[in-house]
Amino acid sequence: MSVHPDARIDPTARIAPGARIGAGARVGPFCIVGEGVTLGERVVLKSHVVVTGITEIGEETEIFPFSTIGEIPQDLKYAGEETRLVIGRRNRIREGVTMNTGTSGGGGITRVGDDGLFMTGAHVAHDVQVGNRVILANQVALAGHCIVEDDVIIGGLSGIHQFVRLGRGAIIGALTMVTNDVIPYGLVQAPRGRLEGLNLVGLKRRGVAREDITALRAAYQLLAQGEGTFQERAERLCDEGDSPHVREIADFILSHSERSFLTPGQE
Repeated sequence: MSVHPDARIDPTARIAPGARIGAGARVGPFCIVGEGVTLGERVVLKSHVVVTGITEIGEETEIFPFSTIGEIPQDLKYAGEETRLVIGRRNRIREGVTMNTGTSGGGGITRVGDDGLFMTGAHVAHDVQVGNRVILANQVALAGHCIVEDDVIIGGLSGIHQFVRLGRGAIIGALTMVTNDVIPYGLVQAPRGRLEGLNLVGLKRRGVAREDITALRAAYQLLAQGEGTFQERAERLCDEGDSPHVREIADFILSHSERSFLTPGQE
């Protein structure tokens, strides 16, 4: 066990031999920290938090009561292999959140970026890759192998099917089931998940230039109403000006997909 002298450990907490706890970290009442765990500087476990497995938590991340971080995957194929969970810096992980380690079949690592907010009861399953500044509202469930890119927001009580990709800056409305990939900056709503437009509010809040937003709106219209297949329309986007945001959507669609795509007007 390696506990920095500046760390504060409540006497009711249980720290296993082999755990590493950084400077300024605080482990509150009745927390359990397993032997393969590394807590970075100024990490806070409020109380009744379980951190287990081979789990690394970045500096200044704060975890609220009754969260379970680093437990084994909820996957019947998991056979006890050594896998990991890596969580970045400055995340807020609220009450009752669960995050699992990876599986050998999915790369062996579940990864969470920086500056995320994971609200009450959210679940991050095995082999999920979460980017930076992601928000999961209450009771959101990410199934195994999902990819959630930077700046995605997912509304409460929504579920994301395994292997689905959510492109950067997308927003998912509450009470939505998403079973196909969502393009960057897409706006998805309705119980079975319909692509209904672009996340224009999010684009404006992030200071995206007016000309880029105009280009994105034109690109969406081409995807919705242009001739040919969805893939062929995406290929034509590559010739539609020089907006890097439009190019990002085209590259996303033309890359490999396990789940195909939500398309404009699809029910």
